[in-house]
Amino acid sequence: MDQLSLVINEIFQSIQGESSHAGVPCSFIRLTGCNLRCSYCDTSYAYDEGTEMSLKSIIKQIGEYGCKNVCITGGEPLLQKNVPELIRQLSHMDCKISIETNGSLDINLLPKNAIRVMDIKCPDSRMHREMDWNNIKKLRHDDEVKFVISSKEDFEWAKSIVVTHDLTHKSKVLFGVVYSRLEPKIVAELIVSNKLDVRFQLQLHKYIWPDKTRGI
Repeated sequence: MDQLSLVINEIFQSIQGESSHAGVPCSFIRLTGCNLRCSYCDTSYAYDEGTEMSLKSIIKQIGEYGCKNVCITGGEPLLQKNVPELIRQLSHMDCKISIETNGSLDINLLPKNAIRVMDIKCPDSRMHREMDWNNIKKLRHDDEVKFVISSKEDFEWAKSIVVTHDLTHKSKVLFGVVYSRLEPKIVAELIVSNKLDVRFQLQLHKYIWPDKTRGI
């Protein structure tokens, strides 16, 4: 692979469905490749499918969308070494950049001008033992930590992580549910009854486009 290129699964424009920026128009860059295999993964097509693109071509396509909100996702973006350079080039366009990472790799590899949205995998994902727990010490206040919850047991585990590591004082904390596996109201009610200072989120794009699996 050329040193100024990335393997891209898809680039598209949509509505941000997750994070504290849910609901805003956003351009997405989905990278190919992931080192985890979560039980509920909804983007398994990004494990291997992709086309090599130069950073120049990626930047050009994003520029044509005319949207300043850009989300780099995957797969797992940190597996590709040129992602920091992509972020630097996007920042020259005055883009507001977020990057979604699965929490298993060093988040300090990323430039400071990107909002890091980091998963902490719950036990039902079967990937919770793959987390790099040193990342918690590296969080900034504008970063976001996301728990994707499949069961009440996942909720209790996530709550214990939030309390033990005092996460709400380190960054924004998001609790979401695995689409179609757990009723959203269960987690919403648990958040309220447990008096957790976290943000509940739904995957808005799946409710807007329930029959579409890509490009949303």
